Amino acid sequence: MQNIEELKRILSSPKKVVIIPHQKPDADALGSCLSLSAYLKKLHHQVQVLSPTDYPNFLTWMSGNEEVMVFEPSKEKIFQDIIRNSDVIFCLDYSDLARITPLDKWVVQSPAIKIMIDHHIDRIAFTQYELWEPKAAATAELVYDFIQLMGGNDLIDIPIAECIYAGIMTDTGSFKYPSTSSKIHRIIAKLLDIGINHSKIHHQIFDTNSENRLRLIGFALKERLTILREFRTAFFALSSSDLKTHQYQTGDTEGLVNYALSLEGIIFAAILIEDADKIKMSFRSIGDFSANDFAREHFNGGGHKNAAGGRVVNGKLDSVIQQFVSLLPHYKAKLFNSL
Repeated sequence: MQNIEELKRILSSPKKVVIIPHQKPDADALGSCLSLSAYLKKLHHQVQVLSPTDYPNFLTWMSGNEEVMVFEPSKEKIFQDIIRNSDVIFCLDYSDLARITPLDKWVVQSPAIKIMIDHHIDRIAFTQYELWEPKAAATAELVYDFIQLMGGNDLIDIPIAECIYAGIMTDTGSFKYPSTSSKIHRIIAKLLDIGINHSKIHHQIFDTNSENRLRLIGFALKERLTILREFRTAFFALSSSDLKTHQYQTGDTEGLVNYALSLEGIIFAAILIEDADKIKMSFRSIGDFSANDFAREHFNGGGHKNAAGGRVVNGKLDSVIQQFVSLLPHYKAKLFNSL
């Protein structure tokens, strides 16, 4: 991180700090925000985490969750004032302000010092300070690094460690993705030494499903999975009607795309979800095939090499499915030579 000594000086006295994750924050985004918030509070800063949207119920166990403010139109003036009057704004787990709409316009207008901590590939510089490392397994890993750089290792307690662990565990696929380095295991060892209960964290995130979520997963597997072995690709497509029938809640489709990727012989998977005025898409891949490049070039998205997202605004589900499938022949050689 550049100018760390200057940043230490800035944070050496109490400040009004705002921390913002991306829309629909996952365990890495929320865990990063809550661990950083708890650390900064120990330095006597006044800290507020502002989420641009709601997030899955299976993340609400994290320490500090009860103080997170989730944006709603009725709270617009409150959010605007908090951001405008802040001294420092931390942007965690994204490197494009479009990921925090509708808070982005107020962040741009705010005179606050802005700091980005992120590990996504495609970066748009918009902050004075940044800890950006696309080779990092998770933003939570970088928050851990940030605390070390600030000399705050002794301030990491169990609640902070739990949030960091949750972020790293989920963004490494429970430590199975290629990004799981020896450094990650050393960090995890230190978190375990602090005293976290890793089994409890895993249970809270992966084993607290609602009945509706399980039925939606079963329905998707039986009725909405398309397998295209000629392109080593499989995908799910869920309509707004499918979601309504299963009383969808935020987070219910989390991880569903990985079922498609788990099929023998499949190295590229996607899920397309009809959501109000847009089609949301998540892509996963194995080996050298870049889900990030595919999402960025065709679906206004991006992310990581093997995990990315995209969207089509004002698109119809059937037409987006057709567009997705029509692209695959152009990638056939890469799909068959990625491993």
